[in-house]
Amino acid sequence: MLWLAVAVLCLSGCPSGERSRHTVSATVQTVGETPTVGLAISNIGNPFFKILKQGAEQGARECGLRLQVVDARDNTETQQAEIKALIAQKVRVLLVNPTDSQRLVGSVAAANRAGIPVITLDRSVDAGNVVAHISSDNMAGGRMAGEYIKHRLGGKGRVVELLGVRGASSTIERDQGFAMVLNGAKGLHLLARESANFDRAKAEAMMAKIIARYGEIDAVFALNDEMALGAERALRAAGQNRTLIVGFDASAEGLAAIRAGKMAATIAQRPDLIGHQAVLAACRVLDKAPVETYIPIPLELVNI
Repeated sequence: MLWLAVAVLCLSGCPSGERSRHTVSATVQTVGETPTVGLAISNIGNPFFKILKQGAEQGARECGLRLQVVDARDNTETQQAEIKALIAQKVRVLLVNPTDSQRLVGSVAAANRAGIPVITLDRSVDAGNVVAHISSDNMAGGRMAGEYIKHRLGGKGRVVELLGVRGASSTIERDQGFAMVLNGAKGLHLLARESANFDRAKAEAMMAKIIARYGEIDAVFALNDEMALGAERALRAAGQNRTLIVGFDASAEGLAAIRAGKMAATIAQRPDLIGHQAVLAACRVLDKAPVETYIPIPLELVNI
């Protein structure tokens, strides 16, 4: 009865954030079970997504929700199977950080058919009914990196770009933003544009091949800090210690590398805030409250 009274009072007079939290809590106490929200992450082994998961867990604690987390380890077939299992468990809301923006369309459609609201995090899907998308403006981040490299090189130089997972929207959008700058800078020559799947070891191996083929490199834009750190190791091994390296994510190791002079800059995101805001959006969905279709997370270039 006490929880019912709280819910009634909040429906009539509390601010929307408080109404959402108390209404969910009242429902939990009344029916005797905690609503479960599913979170399908592309790869928790990536430090960025580990922090995103922690932000989501914090949001779940605040909202009184149970968070069921699954890790695809960058395998799309695995993520498809995991989402199928979450749908079978009848999670109340599905949060998806897609491994592949196109190939996850079917999984979103399956959730839609099951009547489960879908929210995407960091990476979008190409089609399907998505209640909200929470991310940074990846295209703007790619432009930031390109403008920084253009400025530092004086508009002239030999540049390499290391892409992430090719089907991921973050890869596509960061690449598009970077290309906008390079296409307008005739003095910047793109030597190579290769994928290293957001992975440090793969980036190191790929960078070593690029160095062997092209020799001296003036700048590298890696679409995350893991790949930037891998590229740095390959360049250092080749004696190219003056190459300008720009990453993306502002991970702890990336920032440490900038302070040590091993990287030049990184584009700072807030993965904790992406995860946190996604769960708060799920909380509003459960409360049948309005949710913005796009919730932007600020970006900034960090070069310490």
